[in-house]
Amino acid sequence: MNAPEQVNCYDHPRYWDFAFSDETLFEADFIEAAAKKYSQIPVQNLYEPGCGGGRLVVEMVKRGYQVTACDTSQPALEYLRSRLNGTEQTEHIHHADMTDFCPPTPIDLAFNTVNTFRHLLTEDAAHTHLQTVADCLRPGGLYVLGLHLMPPDADEEDSEDWSVQEDDLRVNVFLEVENFSRETRLEQLRFELTVQDDDKHIRLQTTYTMRLYLADQMRSLLESVPDFELCDVYDFCYDIDEPLELSDELGDTVLILRRRSNCP
Repeated sequence: MNAPEQVNCYDHPRYWDFAFSDETLFEADFIEAAAKKYSQIPVQNLYEPGCGGGRLVVEMVKRGYQVTACDTSQPALEYLRSRLNGTEQTEHIHHADMTDFCPPTPIDLAFNTVNTFRHLLTEDAAHTHLQTVADCLRPGGLYVLGLHLMPPDADEEDSEDWSVQEDDLRVNVFLEVENFSRETRLEQLRFELTVQDDDKHIRLQTTYTMRLYLADQMRSLLESVPDFELCDVYDFCYDIDEPLELSDELGDTVLILRRRSNCP
């Protein structure tokens, strides 16, 4: 097989979304469980910043929600619109930056489940994003935010691989930390997708830079956005009956943020 093509894997949304498709139902179920447990308002209008190819958008639409979404990847948005073709939902898909995009109508719940937030590489960008989401939420609404924290003893030379297959499509994913700096709070993650799509064989490779967070750093960031209160913390097991503590014992982390009801 040829050497991997150096591309933006996000611009190949069919394969990228498929690589994470085993998590979709767990994430969607958890979003609904969190809404039932923590939201102080009825939940109908959802928002996903940094939606990519929209695997969760499509699932939540199937469940009867109206979903607004944004991303900066045109190929990903075109793929998502094609999956929503023939429905009014396509009008709610926007080419925009998650840092400062706000849906045109107030939302009840926002979600961003797997590390997209860590593409915001500065404290200012992260703060602006959180404040913008808070401003877009109705008082009492939620932001379900998932990311990997980096405990002090985290392995700085980590790697992971997994495979997903359905019918004639198989995607193997290899993830490796290429560079890691607690001083700059940045790491470089290399993703390699090896795809067998019927009779096509494709290798795609991208290195993404992501921001690092210790538990105290995340807590400090959240305190800079007083419109949000932290309701509870979970991990990627998505057990709504088992809330955890925001601490350096956590790696996979899901924050349940609620816009304070006394906000204007």
